Amino acid sequence: MITLSPLKRRITYVTIFEILAILLSTLILMWLSGGDAKQSLPVAVMVSVTAVIWNFIYNTGFEALERRLNITKRTVMIRSLHAIVFESGLLLICIPIYMLWYKVGLWQAFVMEAALLLFFLVYTFVFTLIFDKIFTLPYHYEQLQSCSS
Repeated sequence: MITLSPLKRRITYVTIFEILAILLSTLILMWLSGGDAKQSLPVAVMVSVTAVIWNFIYNTGFEALERRLNITKRTVMIRSLHAIVFESGLLLICIPIYMLWYKVGLWQAFVMEAALLLFFLVYTFVFTLIFDKIFTLPYHYEQLQSCSS
């Protein structure tokens, strides 16, 4: 196992996650659009960058709202709401990208985004499980730091 500081762990996670996501999304978009990698790779990169930016903006706002409402525990209901609103926002951002890039209608763009959403549901779960097996959790880092002092 590899132990990183919390910041390095987050950066490593996002970097590896997004590189693999771009490659796999390109393949999925090629299949869904009937196009080639030259057509789908730029869209996969655009959607990946959009997702990272949206994730940062959304989570910053969500956490500010939690502080404002004095929510100290993330229940299943709060986690579910968090995920639904996040994915809905991403859906609203990505559908126009597909429509413009691939010159498809609303339904086809929705199908493309829905397919990617289902893929990412499984991908995120599997990726995180594997990542956690390779890279220890941040509190392990802090425990190791205090033991070596």
